[in-house]
Amino acid sequence: MSDDARLWHVIVTVSGSPMEPLIVRAALQRLSEERPFLSRLRFSADRAEISYWDEGGSVVDVASLALRLWHEHRDTARLPFWDVIGLEVIDQDVHASREQYDPMADVVVVPHAF
Repeated sequence: MSDDARLWHVIVTVSGSPMEPLIVRAALQRLSEERPFLSRLRFSADRAEISYWDEGGSVVDVASLALRLWHEHRDTARLPFWDVIGLEVIDQDVHASREQYDPMADVVVVPHAF
């Protein structure tokens, strides 16, 4: 890693018309074969989240690449024709601090299906 580059944690969220979840899963599997650096893939019938680490000099550089990820692999991985609806790019220090900081530790949260 160069002196001016940092590690960034990226989450790209895409959504669109509902599809059979098994079709979405197969498409995400093909995407992970094309881009083996992905660290987490979550999906439902109408939404998917792609998480990974990237190296870059600025958040703008990393975000620009992240916004193109889904569309650049749409044909080759046969991804759904969904659009990016969310993007989070945070540096390694912020990501680490989130894992340690839990201000809501005493609040009971009921999980909902994704």
